[in-house]
Amino acid sequence: MRKKLIEVALPLDAINTASAREKSIRHGHPSTLHLWWARRPLAAARAVIFSQMVDDPSEYVDVLLSDPAAKRAAQRALKKRLAGREPAAGVSSAAGRAQAGMGEMPAGRAAGGPSGPADRQALGDMAAELERERLFRLLEELVLWENTTNEEVLKRARNEIWQSWRRACAEHADHPRASELFDRHTLPAFHDPFAGGGALPLEAQRLGLEAHASDLNPVAVLINKAMIEIPPKFAGRPPVNPDSRNEPTVVARTWRGAQGLAEDVRHYGRWMREEAKKRIGHLYPPVEITSAVVRERPDLKPYEGRKLTVIAWLWARTVKSPNPAFADVDVPLASTFMLSTKKGKEAYVEPVIESRGYRFTVKVGVPPDADAAKAGTKLSRGANFRCLMSGSPIAGDYIKAEGQAKRMGTRMMAVVAEGDRGRFYLPPTAEHEERLVAHDQVPAGVGRSTPRVRWNVTSVDQSVYRRSKTSGRPVRWCSIKIDPAKLTRRSP
Repeated sequence: MRKKLIEVALPLDAINTASAREKSIRHGHPSTLHLWWARRPLAAARAVIFSQMVDDPSEYVDVLLSDPAAKRAAQRALKKRLAGREPAAGVSSAAGRAQAGMGEMPAGRAAGGPSGPADRQALGDMAAELERERLFRLLEELVLWENTTNEEVLKRARNEIWQSWRRACAEHADHPRASELFDRHTLPAFHDPFAGGGALPLEAQRLGLEAHASDLNPVAVLINKAMIEIPPKFAGRPPVNPDSRNEPTVVARTWRGAQGLAEDVRHYGRWMREEAKKRIGHLYPPVEITSAVVRERPDLKPYEGRKLTVIAWLWARTVKSPNPAFADVDVPLASTFMLSTKKGKEAYVEPVIESRGYRFTVKVGVPPDADAAKAGTKLSRGANFRCLMSGSPIAGDYIKAEGQAKRMGTRMMAVVAEGDRGRFYLPPTAEHEERLVAHDQVPAGVGRSTPRVRWNVTSVDQSVYRRSKTSGRPVRWCSIKIDPAKLTRRSP
C-alpha cells in the first residue's frame, strides 16, 4: 500500500485555526440547519479526506525527479541547505570539516549533482519535501471557509486526488478484478455508516467522491438527505418558485451547483414564516425596550425605544407548594436558572421573593452563586425539587400526583428577543404572561392542538404487543383484524 499524506505530516496549525473559526460562522454552515452532537468541523473533515486520498510524495520520487524543473528545484534547495552547513571562512577544508563533524563533502555534491546512492537519496528526499510543502500550501487554502465554494481551489484538490488514484490503478493493473476495483476513470466511493451531522460525507462529495451516508437516527438521515442527497439532484437547474419564474433573466442566467434549489428554499422559507406569523404571530407580541428596562439593563441602551421581535418564551412547570404555609402558591420546577453559559455572554434568571409571591428578573454576567443558579430549584437527580418560597423538598411522587390530578401549571421565566447581532434575554412582561395564560386555555382542536381522530376498525391480522413488567421485553398481548378497505375516520 502506498503511504498517504496523512501518515507523514499535516499543517495542523492551519487546520486547527480554520476549524476553530467555523464556530463563529452563522451563515451557510450546516450547523444552522440542525445542531448535532460532536459535529466535526468541515475544515478538519475536508483535510482528513484529502490527506487520506493523496499519496505522500515519498511514494513517487522517481516521477518527481523525471520532471526537469522539479529536479533543478530540488538540487538548488539541497545545495543551499548544504551550504548552510559549511565551516566559517578561513578554516581549512579538511581540518575545518573534521572539527565541525561534517565529514568530507563529495565532489559531486559540491558541484550540485548526485555522485552516489547517498546523494541520490538526499536529492530524492529534498524533491519529496518540496512537493510536500506544495501540498501543504494547497491544503492550507482548502481548509479556509471562504474556499468551500471556490471551484479553482477545489479543482486543484480534486486533481491531486485523481493523480494519486491513477497511480494506484497503474500499480494494481494486474489485479484479477482490476477493471472493477481499480478503474482509473472512477474514483472509489465514500461511505460513512455513522454519518450523524454529515460533515464527512458532505466534504467527500465536495472533493469529487461519490458519497454514501447512513445512520440509525432518523434526524441524522434527514440532515444528510438535505445536504448530500437532494442538492445534487437539482444541481445546475433554475428555481421553480413563481417569483423567480416571472423574472425574464431566470432562464438565461447560469445557475451553478445548488443555487437554484437554494433560491427556492429561501422563497418558500419566507412564505412559511409569513404564514406562521399570520396564524400565531398574535401570540408573540413584540417587546418594547423602554427607559425603565435600560436602567435595569444598560447593555440594551442601543435598543432603547425599539420593539424587538420575540422568538421564544422560556417557562417552567409549577405545582402547589407542599408546605402548608404556602399551599396556595404555585412554585416553579426549574432544573436551572442559567439562560446562557457562553463566556462573556452569561445570563441568568434571578427569582425575587415578594411577600407571598415571587417574580423573575433577568441578569447578565456571572451570577454571584453560580452553583445555585445552575441548579435552579432542583435538589438531585430525578424529579426532586425544592419549594422556592420555603425551601421544603418536593418529592417526585408529589409532583406525579399533582400532574395526574391536573393541578400543574406554568410560569414564564424569561423572554428571548432578537437583536441586530444576536439574541437577548428579558424578564417576562404582564402582556406576555397574559398571552401565555390565554394560550394554555385554548380549547383542544383550536389553534395549537390537533383534533383527535378516532378510527372505526374492522379487519387485517395485526398483533399488539405490550412491554413485560419483569423483563422489559415486548410480549404479544392480543391480535386484532383490520381491513384497510373499511378503515374510516370519525371525529369525536
